[in-house]
Amino acid sequence: MTASQAVYGGSIPLTRLNKAKVKSQNLKVRNGNFKIRNITISLPFYFLLLTFFGCATVPSITTAPPVSIPPNMPGKYHRMEKSETLWRLSKTYNIELDEIIKVNKITDVTNIEIGQLIFIPARPAPQGGTPVQPKTFSSEDFIWPLQGRTVALFGESFDNMVNKGINIAPLRNQDVVASRSGTVVFCSDNLLCFGKTIIIDHADGFSTVYARNAEILVKNGEFVKRGSLIAKAGQAGRDKNIFLHFEIRKGHIPRNPYFYLSR
Repeated sequence: MTASQAVYGGSIPLTRLNKAKVKSQNLKVRNGNFKIRNITISLPFYFLLLTFFGCATVPSITTAPPVSIPPNMPGKYHRMEKSETLWRLSKTYNIELDEIIKVNKITDVTNIEIGQLIFIPARPAPQGGTPVQPKTFSSEDFIWPLQGRTVALFGESFDNMVNKGINIAPLRNQDVVASRSGTVVFCSDNLLCFGKTIIIDHADGFSTVYARNAEILVKNGEFVKRGSLIAKAGQAGRDKNIFLHFEIRKGHIPRNPYFYLSR
């Protein structure tokens, strides 16, 4: 399937820098994040393509629960450790990620600190059985696809559009690696204004998207391991602002990458 054929499916917003804003406001910065502009394209369901901060600083230790939990709610607190993600917690305790987010009233995952207590709701025990115990979760975590700083956050609004991923500007080199192991299900050398784009299917309902590359180093159908080099970020020839647009999708739903990414 060609890139042009793939464009007509579900609606998928991507982002790009607003050059007019760049000139007039020098990429207006708020909390270290550049404001961006969104553009909408579409892709087929099979490829799960684009419905579309970098390095977190070491936080202080928190000992008190961040929110008030109803006293009659069964469950326990989990103390967050370095490189631990909410997604890993949901797998370890066999609790839906969205339930953990809702109970703990998490609106900004970037504020979660090492040592912070996260409440894990207790699942009802099977009839006549014992309560569900934490388990060792061996599935791969997601890793950052590019070493750099985030210049656009998930969910940020610009020109009445919403960013469905994060944009990462490289700090040292432009190496883009696979966030998890999986099969390359989509490659395009010229996907509209998004340039060279890759999608990797992780065979468990998740897929990852890597857009605005200067060079693609994998091919369609290829199996890639987590951390293996797949592209060079760059969007060569389009503008001077180099960043990778990265998404994590569960089925059709774009998810905040910070729920999943670990260092």
